[in-house]
Amino acid sequence: MNARTEPQMLSQTPHILSNAHLDALEEEAIFILREVAAAFERPTLLFSGGKDSLVLLKCAEKAFGAGRIPYPLLMIDTGHNFHEVTDFRDYRARQLGAELVVRNVEDSMKRGTVRLAHPGESRNVHQSVTLLEAIDEFRFDALIGGARRDEEKARAKERIFSHRDAFGQWQPKAQRPELWTLFNTRLQPGEHFRVFPISNWTELDVWQYIEREKIELPSLYYAHQRTVVERKGLLVPVTELTPLRDGEQAVDKTVRFRTVGDITCTCPVESPAATAAEIVIETLAADVSERGATRMDDKTSDASMEKRKKEGYF
Repeated sequence: MNARTEPQMLSQTPHILSNAHLDALEEEAIFILREVAAAFERPTLLFSGGKDSLVLLKCAEKAFGAGRIPYPLLMIDTGHNFHEVTDFRDYRARQLGAELVVRNVEDSMKRGTVRLAHPGESRNVHQSVTLLEAIDEFRFDALIGGARRDEEKARAKERIFSHRDAFGQWQPKAQRPELWTLFNTRLQPGEHFRVFPISNWTELDVWQYIEREKIELPSLYYAHQRTVVERKGLLVPVTELTPLRDGEQAVDKTVRFRTVGDITCTCPVESPAATAAEIVIETLAADVSERGATRMDDKTSDASMEKRKKEGYF
């Protein structure tokens, strides 16, 4: 082989995306999940049935074993969630033999602790109230969540063990240092922690892990036909909760959801990706974060998420 032909032959060699780093990320997540079990009296794992919480649940299964997860799963339901997600949530909890606690925003509305500005207002932001009520009801001292630092600016400020005061509020400037793997878990009465074991993962890491571990997901995450309308640069699903407005025209597109949440604020993206492997390739080329590309409630201002987190949001 001469020097002139060798580079051409090398350029024809297919590139393989390594996932070796997933072992370290998984090990860190498992360590944190076990640390929570050891350090707190009444922890819970926030479980929506979405991809990040399903990855977290897979790590919990590896940490403790099926049927042995030592804390309940908690879901705050707005009543406007996609049924594919809530059905899958129930299925996965039964499959693992895990205790599932569901608390509803509608119950907070009946109690008068949540009041909508108008009937069509999104209930998503009001989950904070119902969550704080659940924390008070069960006296949870640690809530494990699937938030990642790459999702949004405010979440990039989070510690892995994120302290909340007696009012359930997050104070970014009052967070505790985290040196090596030493975590300060001391609490005053009424305080609690939000713990994020997959903080250091990216959207690409999550999809590589889903592909490697063959994790089942709700069908919404993969390509399917859906009636949508373009609104403010987003593809809004046309539903009873998000109907067409005057002058708008619906179209059918092949879409998938990068993230799922309340129907009133979650949008799909146009995509033909029907497998986790195809989504990995698609994610490599993405230049907009999943929340930036799909969440209407994050479009109000650059500080919208930080404001909600300070008030007790996930």
